[in-house]
Amino acid sequence: MFISTTDIRVRYGETDQMGYLYYGNYALYYEVGRAEAIRTLGFTYAELEKQGIIMPVAELNVKYLRPAYYDDLITVKTILKELPVSHKIQFHSELYNEKGELLNIGVTTLVFMHADTKMKYGMPPVMMERLAPFFEK
Repeated sequence: MFISTTDIRVRYGETDQMGYLYYGNYALYYEVGRAEAIRTLGFTYAELEKQGIIMPVAELNVKYLRPAYYDDLITVKTILKELPVSHKIQFHSELYNEKGELLNIGVTTLVFMHADTKMKYGMPPVMMERLAPFFEK
């Protein structure tokens, strides 16, 4: 299993009239978590794109448990529970407040594709190489 954590402070412009983190912004927090998780592996989304690989979102599932508020420091935990074996990769996200309370969970499924042809592609070798050690028994 691969786990990465990233902290994000809720900014005023990300809240709704009630002072809650606006529900649509949770997907942005998931994206920050994914990008930083990939960065901890030693490369970036931008580098994958330079190699001609894009990763569009195919599915997003979200469950809201408790609200996050303006100025809260949120920990985004990004988890890969399985090493992908096809053209899809699933990122599990958990958001926690400073008290350690679970606020939100989500699963984002992305697809590896060739940028030019828009055809499905297996996991890029560099990503497989970096992730494989986390799944060895």
